[in-house]
Amino acid sequence: MSINLPLPLLGEMAIFVKVVETGSFSEAARQLGSSPSAVSRSISRLEKALATRLLQRTTRKLRLSESGEEVFKRCQDMVSAARSVMEISGQYNHEAEGLLRVSVPKAVGRFVVHPHIPEFLRRYPKVDVQLILEDRHVDLIDDNVDLSIRITDSPPPGLIGRQLLPIEHLICATPQYLAEHGTPTHPHDLLNHSCIYLGETPSDARWKFKKGTKAVTVGVRGRYAANHTGVRLDAVLQHVGIGSLPYFTARHALEQGLIVQVLPDWTFLASYHGGAWLLHSPTRYLPPKLRVFIDYLVECLEKEPTLASPSPRSSS
Repeated sequence: MSINLPLPLLGEMAIFVKVVETGSFSEAARQLGSSPSAVSRSISRLEKALATRLLQRTTRKLRLSESGEEVFKRCQDMVSAARSVMEISGQYNHEAEGLLRVSVPKAVGRFVVHPHIPEFLRRYPKVDVQLILEDRHVDLIDDNVDLSIRITDSPPPGLIGRQLLPIEHLICATPQYLAEHGTPTHPHDLLNHSCIYLGETPSDARWKFKKGTKAVTVGVRGRYAANHTGVRLDAVLQHVGIGSLPYFTARHALEQGLIVQVLPDWTFLASYHGGAWLLHSPTRYLPPKLRVFIDYLVECLEKEPTLASPSPRSSS
């Protein structure tokens, strides 16, 4: 066996230490912000590279093999040395620099995050940003991502979270469309309108509303469905019908009077709700590039109170 192990195995060794210290793949994954399957793959890669079985797995617990005991001691020393290095480097490296990889849902990335990126790049000339626009939940370790923004009710266990803004939805149309087809005054009136909805599952065409103690569900219909909020907004602006939109997508068109909120005294309960959360792996030493980006984005969004939609009007 070659003694010149590839550098990527250093990461597998650190994961191995975490698995032994926590006593389980699931707990190690939780603390690392990863998944049990990803952690298991890392251990398998390390065992294959070392050509030895490190862990003896049972249904109830993990136990180190004889060779695993020796490997663990040395890997533990390596992790301790790495922590010492970070402590030293943190004393001298306070400047934000390097590539920052940020995963964000497509619509939030386009309408909420992207508008602030140019100023961030001007403010921090040594930091490069790769914005990864995708709606799937990424694994911070497997996908080599520094920061993830997810729509969720609460941050997943094992990740550090900070809420950026609540995600609220409403239904909108142009004044021209409403002038031609009438303005709904009750959710049931939507049955007589062309509605633009998400269209990914049958439930997306079942719009739910609430007002006080009243709850109403309406099976809407329409000739156009699209799973991107920017596309639905454009369809609304083209007078195609009444569309469901996150408020952060619709707000500029609302402020300009290009569209108006429909049924403003009802709360529209979308299938996808919660808040936009900034998530990163737990670490004692937050890289400067990550710290300044989080602080900058929070600062920017705190200055935009209109990102939160207005409360439904009280009925008279």
